Amino acid sequence: MNLKVCGITRQADLDALVQLGVDYAGFIFYNRSPRFAGNKLAGRSVRETKNIAKVGVFVNADPAQVVQTVKDYGLDLVQLHGEESTAVCEQIRVTVPVIKVFHVGSTEAHLQAAPFMAVSDYFLFDTAAKEYGGTGRQFDWELLNSYALEQPFFLSGGIGPADVDALARWRHRSLFALDVNSRFEISPGIKDMDKVAGFLQSIKK
Repeated sequence: MNLKVCGITRQADLDALVQLGVDYAGFIFYNRSPRFAGNKLAGRSVRETKNIAKVGVFVNADPAQVVQTVKDYGLDLVQLHGEESTAVCEQIRVTVPVIKVFHVGSTEAHLQAAPFMAVSDYFLFDTAAKEYGGTGRQFDWELLNSYALEQPFFLSGGIGPADVDALARWRHRSLFALDVNSRFEISPGIKDMDKVAGFLQSIKK
């Protein structure tokens, strides 16, 4: 099981993720987010950080802006968290692999995903909300039981240290990675690395 820790705003936290062996670090480039990385992290320092896959999170951003940020920060993937079209995904994917996000409420949101198979590399399923960004709440994972596409996906939405047993009981053949954020924070954008370390050890068993 792979782990992505999102909402990184400090170089010290990024370096700690590398030392722990976390698979993915997420940087939010949506300026309405309290975890906006664009004014907190220098592009060069992120770009020069090795041994972790770096994911930029964008919401309905101009594709040219996305591509420039990929270059500035040395991003390995982008996560498109808004209502980006298949055409936008295809345009960005020429430069960098794409994670397309779908927001799950009380219905099977993954039914909207099939048209994006050819223009993305992964899907991510997150909890639906009125505003973009983390809610700290979980959706019903059982809604993904009928997901039958071959595209691997990240599971997001309010996952925390207390969910290890529930995650062990709920398995899906296309589940590729867990995406965590607010449940592993001291304050928005400041990670509790002891929690991250314990959770990583548990899910890697």
